[in-house]
Amino acid sequence: MAARDPGLVRFGADTHRYELGHRLPEAEIRAFEESQGIALPGEYRSFVAEVGNGPAGPGHGLMPLTVSRPEAGEEWAVDAEWREDRLPGRLAEPFPLTAPLPGRIGGPADALTRGTLTLAEQGCGIFIRLVLNGPRVGQVWQIDPDWGGFVPVSPGFRTWYTDWLESP
Repeated sequence: MAARDPGLVRFGADTHRYELGHRLPEAEIRAFEESQGIALPGEYRSFVAEVGNGPAGPGHGLMPLTVSRPEAGEEWAVDAEWREDRLPGRLAEPFPLTAPLPGRIGGPADALTRGTLTLAEQGCGIFIRLVLNGPRVGQVWQIDPDWGGFVPVSPGFRTWYTDWLESP
């Protein structure tokens, strides 16, 4: 992808620069899961273990699982989401939706995103999230509180990421 976009003109490329972080050791992944009381969906777990811990990916890039953005002092819209996801017990809570919630979301989105992990920021307050538990575990959803609601965008992490890789 970097060879096809040397000028980094594709959306988000100037943020992630098509670079992948280091792969996470099994012990680090297991420690994260244990500390959060969750089991990561297999496709995402395999990605961070075998491919990399972000950032090359859709939108402004894939958020790292275990460390915040390395650029100290630079505020990024997704930083608050990343930190909130790691509050004790938040990721282990049940995912509250049983069906998509299209349209404008009335009230705080916080209650809707429990049991999901932020994967990426699309810009303008739109985030991509991975469902961690319940009947929709492993699905990738997009939350756009102002206009698009909270809706599934992919049946799984692998499909979501591969679609990005294969897009023009």
